[in-house]
Amino acid sequence: MRPVVMACDQCGVEVRGKFRQTHFVQMSGDDLAFLEKYLLAGFSIKALAEETGLGYVAIRTRLDRLIESYQRFHNNEPAKKAILDRLEKGELSPGEAAEAMEML
Repeated sequence: MRPVVMACDQCGVEVRGKFRQTHFVQMSGDDLAFLEKYLLAGFSIKALAEETGLGYVAIRTRLDRLIESYQRFHNNEPAKKAILDRLEKGELSPGEAAEAMEML
């Protein structure tokens, strides 16, 4: 799926088009906040540990989990596209396509 409409909550203006969607939009708010803190800490686990009070192992474990999740999402993109192509051609019903997507 790709977003095609962006809207301003304040003024109600809508913009339609094909917008690029990154894998980051699939992450939870907590994961995005953690990555932002890591980025702002200069990608330094030591600086992040000082800021958050978390230990090296806790930070490293969380980063490894985020990397694994991102890689899994990235690696599933071709399979998702194939399912959507089959749905578009009528080879799969919407229910079958949804079930196939859940298995990824």
